[in-house]
Amino acid sequence: MVEPMYPSTRSDREVWLKEARYNLFNLLSPQVFIDLLTDSGTGAMSQEQWSALMSGDESYAGSQSFDRMKEVITSLCGFPYILPTHQGRAAENVLFSVMVKEGHVVPGNAHFDTTKGHIEFRKASAFDCTIDEASDTTLYHPFKGNLDISKLENVMDVYGKERIPMIIVTVTCNSTGGQPVSMENMKAVRKFADRHGIPVIFDAARFAENAYFIKTREKGYEERSIREIIREMFSLADGMTMSSKKDGIVNMGGFIALNSQALYREATTFNIMFEGYITYGGMSGRDMAALAQGLKEASTFGFLESRIKQVHYLGELLKEAGIPVQEPFGGHAIFVDATRFLPHVPREEFIAQTLAAELYLESGVRAVEIGTLLADRDPETRENRYPRLELLRLTIPRRVYTRNHMDYVAAALINIYHRREKITSGYKIRYEAPIMRHFTVELERIG
Repeated sequence: MVEPMYPSTRSDREVWLKEARYNLFNLLSPQVFIDLLTDSGTGAMSQEQWSALMSGDESYAGSQSFDRMKEVITSLCGFPYILPTHQGRAAENVLFSVMVKEGHVVPGNAHFDTTKGHIEFRKASAFDCTIDEASDTTLYHPFKGNLDISKLENVMDVYGKERIPMIIVTVTCNSTGGQPVSMENMKAVRKFADRHGIPVIFDAARFAENAYFIKTREKGYEERSIREIIREMFSLADGMTMSSKKDGIVNMGGFIALNSQALYREATTFNIMFEGYITYGGMSGRDMAALAQGLKEASTFGFLESRIKQVHYLGELLKEAGIPVQEPFGGHAIFVDATRFLPHVPREEFIAQTLAAELYLESGVRAVEIGTLLADRDPETRENRYPRLELLRLTIPRRVYTRNHMDYVAAALINIYHRREKITSGYKIRYEAPIMRHFTVELERIG
């Protein structure tokens, strides 16, 4: 589809942002010129996907579209047991309803917002075991999504096997800048998990992008195909949750894939309660048909190279202008280091959110904060959690924008960078939800 873009004046945007209570999630689509809020469900489907969509089987039970989707997932990832859900956080809700209990601890590599939210909602704790190199945006490390095995060992020593229901490996790791996990590290996590008898679950929303980075950055995988790498990746996991709105290139959908029939049977109960029957689970037949085709397309080198090189083009423009970004560039977005960009804004005034608001006011570009607002409050102390990184995520939808759009985004950020010394204050909270507050938070300007 071709969608219209809506130009606006700065005075328009000042009114709209104030009405949105300085939360960019509250902006209306026509109020946004270029939308880099997320790559989730915002990609453009191919003609083959639209063709598949028209042949969707909408049977309540036993849909042929489910059979086609299951066949593709099993062929690509190797898991025999599949449960469809309406999106990734629904997959987490179903699976964690089985696996995560009060008092559990769930180690992983920088759990993203919904993952951590579902863990903490169940009065369990998420432990970040990402390597320290990930928090230095100036340092080059090819796999800043890697887990630190010594940190996993420490969690084991402190809490014991009985309180650890799973290890979560997020590929790619969104919170560290869309950074990949190496095959070597996945093997090390698998070895650790086998030694202690703990399941490994992949949060696999961007698994194909992770496979691309393994092919292009990890020794020994240069001649392997993307699909061969994907199959090896998932051979190191016991199961996966998937937001199909990312590397499935569909507008809505998700799934759980598992090796264990016993775990699958437990999860079906919650899938039926929360989502729908086990052969549609919150997805229409046409969406399952489009997803089956989208997974095929997303797992090709040509698509991935085109998609990731567009992201890196924007990164190079910003880097050449001296703007601090997470390096090396990730797969789905460029992450601006907001702390280095706005050194005079206090951290308690939400540095990355301040930069996101400035970008919108400057240009009509909507981006998203990956920082203190998203990190939420500590469930026990209710104090703000200040993450090691305050990032502005410029998230590129798949097959939507052109290089001209990237040039415009870069020019807007460069303009702000030239006047950054004048930005000395940020925002305070007027209203926040008790969990995952960043989606609905209401803010007030300071100064």
